[in-house]
Amino acid sequence: MKYHLITLGCQMNIADSERVSSVLEGMGYEKTDNEEDASLLGILACSVRQKPIDKVYNKIAQWNKWKNKRNLITFVSGCLLPADKEKFLKTFDLIFPMSELAQFPDMIREYGVVNPAGLKTPAVLMPKNEHITAMWHIKPKYQSTYEAFVPIQNGCDKFCTFCAVPYTRGREVSRPSDEILEEVRNLVNQGYKSITLLGQNVNSYGLDKKGEEITFAGLLSSIGEFGKTSEHEFWVYFTSPHPQDMNREVIEVIASYDCLAKQIHLPMQSGDEKVLIKMNRRHSMDKYRHIVADIRELIPQATLFTDIIVGFTGEGEVEFQHTIDAMEEFKFNMAYIAMYSPRPGAASFRWEDEVSQDDKKERLHRLSEILKITSHDYNESMLGKSVRLLVNGTDRKTGFSTGLTEGKVIVRLDQRDDSLMGKIVNVKITSASFLSMSGEVV
Repeated sequence: MKYHLITLGCQMNIADSERVSSVLEGMGYEKTDNEEDASLLGILACSVRQKPIDKVYNKIAQWNKWKNKRNLITFVSGCLLPADKEKFLKTFDLIFPMSELAQFPDMIREYGVVNPAGLKTPAVLMPKNEHITAMWHIKPKYQSTYEAFVPIQNGCDKFCTFCAVPYTRGREVSRPSDEILEEVRNLVNQGYKSITLLGQNVNSYGLDKKGEEITFAGLLSSIGEFGKTSEHEFWVYFTSPHPQDMNREVIEVIASYDCLAKQIHLPMQSGDEKVLIKMNRRHSMDKYRHIVADIRELIPQATLFTDIIVGFTGEGEVEFQHTIDAMEEFKFNMAYIAMYSPRPGAASFRWEDEVSQDDKKERLHRLSEILKITSHDYNESMLGKSVRLLVNGTDRKTGFSTGLTEGKVIVRLDQRDDSLMGKIVNVKITSASFLSMSGEVV
């Protein structure tokens, strides 16, 4: 009795998939990487972009053909727009929101397919609750023994015009801080080295429960205080913040505690004021510039990551030049650059997609060339220095071990040592290139 689960989209879906796995394995299912061996096939989908949705359609078409030969149950959940849900009702056996994960075992039993799982009592018994908080009570089946994702909120209240998240995950709901802190403490005590706090807009954490819950700065401070007393070395990250809610207090807290990683992911999306207004980003470039100045002042060693969309409706050459200027000014270590693609459900879907695909590709290339320069300059400045490195994989070309610095810069080691996997070690940087460095263990 096996299950196969495909996870598409962001880190939040990955965290959700760990709770889905926990529920299914509590029912007696065994995970398999080979979908042809599974009797339960599922997808955590993402309606935020069209490409993941296209993958869902391709996969369910294949699975439904298999039903002619064997007994299967298929399901889909994740970040889904209402229009996609309606279409999937015709192709999948089961479809449910993540807020109803606790009731998923009952759905499988009631589906009417005779299988051993339908006769078992689930290991996870939860009170019926349509709220997302019920899902947070389910202990996840972590995919790693040293890296973990911890959700701290769900949903978003920002309604950026290019984004469908408020329509797929709903409005912002903050997870109780005592649950978050307990999960972080347990992970650290089990030896986890890298923990990422997840939310669509993490630094608005607690604002939906004013007077009842601590702020995001308060949450980070509580984690930092625990880190001061812990005998374990670990790094805590968060993604993603929104510039509108980012403040100096958060940066001061990060600067005050060793366990709070010195890496900030601050989505800019565009360097042009008019485009930001059309995106409904609710922050000016002066606001963004002020945040970066605070980071450089208080955490000068921090790496800075961002997100950028090129070719958004209304972005001409003048507007795009402002994004180029911002890229050169802020000298990002990493920028996740995407070509704008209209999504049903997002406000901008109603507008003309007036920038050609060729222009979008050309703009993406130009920004990527700037990123190569700024990231290489930083990496080159690290030559000869020793850094702490979390070893987390192997290089496909060389077969040697690789890892991430506290600033999440990739370092390729000059050897392969599987005993180092999941450990934080001292590494001396010996060479630098675009987006990565090489080093030797010292």
